[in-house]
Amino acid sequence: MKFTDGFWQMRSGVHASYATEVRDVRLDDDRLAAYAAVKRVERRGDTLNAPLITVEAHAPAEGVIAVRLTHHAGKRRKGPDFELPGAAPRSAATTRTRGTTAELTSGPLTLRLPTEGTFGLEFLDGDGRVLTSAGRKGSAFATVDDGSHHMFAQLALGVGETVHGLGERFTPYVKNGQTVDMWQADGGTSSEQAYKNIPFYLSSRGYGVFVNHPGKVSFEVGSEAVGQVQFSVEDQTLEYFVVAGPTPKDVLSRYAALTGLPALPPAWSFGLWLTTSFTTSYDEATVTSFVDGMAERGIPLSVFHFDCFWMREYQWCDFEWDPAVFPDPEGMIARLKDKGLKICVWINPYIGQKSALYEEGAEKGYFVLTPDGDIWQWDKWQAGMALVDFTNPDATAWFQAKLKVLLDQGVDGFKTDFGERIPTDVVWHDGSDAERMHNYYTHLYNKAVFELLEKERGQGEAVLFARSAAAGGQQYPVHWGGDCWSSFEAMAESLRGGLSLSLSGFGFWSHDIGGFEGTPDPAVFKRWLAFGLLSSHSRLHGSSSYRVPWEFGDEAVDVARQFTRLKHRLMPYLYGVAVEAHRTGVPTMRPLLLEFPEDPTARTADRQYLLGPDVLVAPVFTDDGEVEYYVPEGTWTHLLTGDTVTGPAWRRETHGFDSLPLLVRQGAVLALGADESRPDGEWLDDLELRVFAPAGTGDFTRTVTVPDRTGAVAATYEVVLEGGEVRVTTDTDRPYTVTVVGERA
Repeated sequence: MKFTDGFWQMRSGVHASYATEVRDVRLDDDRLAAYAAVKRVERRGDTLNAPLITVEAHAPAEGVIAVRLTHHAGKRRKGPDFELPGAAPRSAATTRTRGTTAELTSGPLTLRLPTEGTFGLEFLDGDGRVLTSAGRKGSAFATVDDGSHHMFAQLALGVGETVHGLGERFTPYVKNGQTVDMWQADGGTSSEQAYKNIPFYLSSRGYGVFVNHPGKVSFEVGSEAVGQVQFSVEDQTLEYFVVAGPTPKDVLSRYAALTGLPALPPAWSFGLWLTTSFTTSYDEATVTSFVDGMAERGIPLSVFHFDCFWMREYQWCDFEWDPAVFPDPEGMIARLKDKGLKICVWINPYIGQKSALYEEGAEKGYFVLTPDGDIWQWDKWQAGMALVDFTNPDATAWFQAKLKVLLDQGVDGFKTDFGERIPTDVVWHDGSDAERMHNYYTHLYNKAVFELLEKERGQGEAVLFARSAAAGGQQYPVHWGGDCWSSFEAMAESLRGGLSLSLSGFGFWSHDIGGFEGTPDPAVFKRWLAFGLLSSHSRLHGSSSYRVPWEFGDEAVDVARQFTRLKHRLMPYLYGVAVEAHRTGVPTMRPLLLEFPEDPTARTADRQYLLGPDVLVAPVFTDDGEVEYYVPEGTWTHLLTGDTVTGPAWRRETHGFDSLPLLVRQGAVLALGADESRPDGEWLDDLELRVFAPAGTGDFTRTVTVPDRTGAVAATYEVVLEGGEVRVTTDTDRPYTVTVVGERA
């Protein structure tokens, strides 16, 4: 929210009070509290009829400092609150006083504030460099004539500092100059609204900020006070965490460890998914024709997904197959599984009035209520739909029991759609605050479904295809980018959303190949295929038209075949990257900022990414194949052609539909599988170690780890390039080959 009218004045009806003067500071061993007057105190009388702002600080984890600003502390906390599974049982900080300054230190991060005089906060890195600060207007509250009360903070932006993240946002990748509101919405990919609002941003200076508030948080990123990031909540208390680096990877690792590291998706989920599409006509014969058509054309398929109309119209969700269209669901699923497929079905947390579950849920009190005690209902999406109340443990168990029936039929995963349009004029079973629950609802929804999958299928076999998320939602992968148009522009905005989500702690992300709305031009479809099959997860999906490749011509079939098989060959490398995301929070699809934080150009690159640490992908967003992309420092080798390019430099190239800039970093050793037919094959069978040593590469030693399908280490290879000779030492007796690309001798 914006409070000011230019630099000098407040907006009409707004009255702001800023922490101005330190009146007292209290230190414990691991936390501190400061009390700041909102005006200069010249005499005793100035302490009367005036507020204090209480500022408390502690460390929920090493390298993370929490600051809580409070005006009136008596407001009842109704919840919900973000779960912080990585929080320490007590503050992970030490305190000390140095002259007229108090300090709280946790790992490489220190908070410094004066013990007397002018109030202010400074956050310093391990070398004593000021990362950011809250200056004279940095800790405050504002009252508005409409009766609302807002707490807000401002943290300084340095010259050239860029801000990233804040969830899956399709607006410009660098958030400087934007107003960003944390409020879940079903707005598609072409608006400022977002399905996944994450109140965390990452700075190019090597720190992050997480606002620990699940309700609406308004960010003004250099868009009100141009040298500040301002964030505000309509509340009496505001808590934010500053997360230390020093590198962006370190920031993400600390943040993800605090809010929850992502589960490791099963290897089969990295293969190609094909869906029925949304409103198209389909039955078992249609589905079988799609599956057989993919096999006949040599396009490996891993997952088949049934979208909404596997259920009867007006009865979403009753979790029952439409008997007129699918009279033998168990037999159909078995027949599809005999073809080597996993099965996913669409669900949402809404129960239409025509569904048999409506009467059951209403009788048991499992739906969200109005303040008058009625069931909250509306007709948007499903006629008379009610909303499952996941704050009620019995309602959650009931919902899970309905899904278990599908798992018993052979379903392997769920597309957890929707969860954004959650009303605020309702009453929750556990008494949660409706405004705070609006964003947080999707977390409870995805958690309920994911935990059921883990219970029934086992840890490491659970996977969602989720659209909405809140902070901590990265624990329940995978998430996809929502409803986009079938155009190059929408393809680019989808990538921007994925990059922003990656810098918000999410390790795995996907999108609808070809776009969702409309029918893509064949050129769009073919370019999107390459992009989609070089993403962490890959799904062909549309709205009113099918997305089987032959609908877009023979060349589309060739492109789909080529890049699906390439992804399968990359799986020993890619699953190793997935294991890293699972263990550290560093995402599989990495904005260049993560690997090249000192490169100013890398901070703004939003049309390319790194797949893991070593493979650069620059999707082509044009019909004619012209692409402009940035090559970071070093020598890079085109994986598809063997050509080398040297950076830092911008490149302009033209690529056919069977190609795109796909570059491997100098000195990398890619572990490539021999099995092109599936993502979860036996990776150690005839493994290839491809060593990238173009001219000018110095001697190096690389350790390559190939995981098994549980994420454990299956084999380790130490690769040494010295004097033009390659030596490999390994702990496995399985045969492998070594290929040197750009060999010097």
